[in-house]
Amino acid sequence: MNPVATSIIVFACLVAGTSSGLLLRTVLPPQHLSEQSKDTIKLTAGLIGTMVALILGLLIASAKSFFDTQSAELAQSAAQVVMLDRMLAHYGPETKRARDILHSSTARVLERLSSPSPSNTFSSADPPFSAESLGGAILQLSPQNEIQRSLRQNALSTMYDVGQRRWLMYEQTVSGLPRPLLIVLVVWLGLLFLGFGLLTVPNATAITSLLLAAMSVSSAILMILEMYSPYQGLIEVSREPLRVALVHMGR
Repeated sequence: MNPVATSIIVFACLVAGTSSGLLLRTVLPPQHLSEQSKDTIKLTAGLIGTMVALILGLLIASAKSFFDTQSAELAQSAAQVVMLDRMLAHYGPETKRARDILHSSTARVLERLSSPSPSNTFSSADPPFSAESLGGAILQLSPQNEIQRSLRQNALSTMYDVGQRRWLMYEQTVSGLPRPLLIVLVVWLGLLFLGFGLLTVPNATAITSLLLAAMSVSSAILMILEMYSPYQGLIEVSREPLRVALVHMGR
């Protein structure tokens, strides 16, 4: 789901809820807007508002944790790629093909991350580096001593670790925010703003306050959705670890 479009839809739903409340206020019989009825509406709005606040707080914390995890995993993957390149370099000149594969595939990932639509960066169709080609190049090495055997084994282990982390990052990015939860949250918000409209005496100050409240809630949902899409949009994971990795590779 597009975060900006979704937040605009949420804002429109909240405005529609407020407008419906203001309209109902003009057509309801007076007894439906008595002080007792208003007290009941206030209690209901307070209950819904509390639930919405709890869910928004949990979603923001979850989205921030998801974003930080993706950032840390990308940085750790970049560090492991550099270590893999260093191990291959210490093995000897016969690892040139494997190092070229590693360098070119890492550069391809950085290019895709920097593109306008990097949503499929970790898809199975184009992994961060070709595990088959790189693994084949490493397996073709013929160690001549104990040091080379150890370096070859560690290189394979590191390669598998990076591949496993890549799949983990891919699975995490395709999950995102559950759509039913977002729909329920928007429905609750719509009911809450409907109650606000029923309780509001229409004037410029009150309408402006409700619009600002709707904009604030929509902005919070936008921030949540943006952090669940860490490789595109307004809030993005830093590409600097990969750039630094490329600088140190091939030396």
